[in-house]
Amino acid sequence: MRLFLLALFLTIASSFSWAQKFGYIDSELILNQLPEYKEAQKQLNQFSLKWQKEVEDLQTQLDKYKQDYEAEEVLLTEDMKKERQDTIANREKIIRDKQRNYFGYNGMLYLKRQELIKPVQDKVFAAVEKVAKEKKLAIVFDKSSALIMVYTDPIHDYTDFVLEALGFGDKNDTIPSNK
Repeated sequence: MRLFLLALFLTIASSFSWAQKFGYIDSELILNQLPEYKEAQKQLNQFSLKWQKEVEDLQTQLDKYKQDYEAEEVLLTEDMKKERQDTIANREKIIRDKQRNYFGYNGMLYLKRQELIKPVQDKVFAAVEKVAKEKKLAIVFDKSSALIMVYTDPIHDYTDFVLEALGFGDKNDTIPSNK
């Protein structure tokens, strides 16, 4: 009897799992349609270039200082050499700290990306959630993320529905006829 009940339970449970609907989206395509995402990317690039130039300028100054030191080294006393070497070491540390502060883990670029991109991602997530609930999807995959999708049937592509939920286009114009 127990074996029969177990078999019955497994049969019912497996039929429920097969009944779940799933779909996928292309978040890269969606994000590239959003003007606020493009603007955020533009701002991030500007910050990155500005900070990179600042680091490069410091490196150029350090390189010049090192060249001057090497040219004058034979004329310097040991105390003066030690002082210049300490200055070089301090400037190298300043450059490393600045690089870490701007581009490192939890650096200013990371924080700026969170500030600018997260609201856009939240907007897309809300649209995905809305579409998933409307279409009664249990799982929505993102084919542009690290998840490798070897084959995708266009019938399960809900990218256009998400774009429509975000206010881009009419789903009847962009959705393949097999949906």
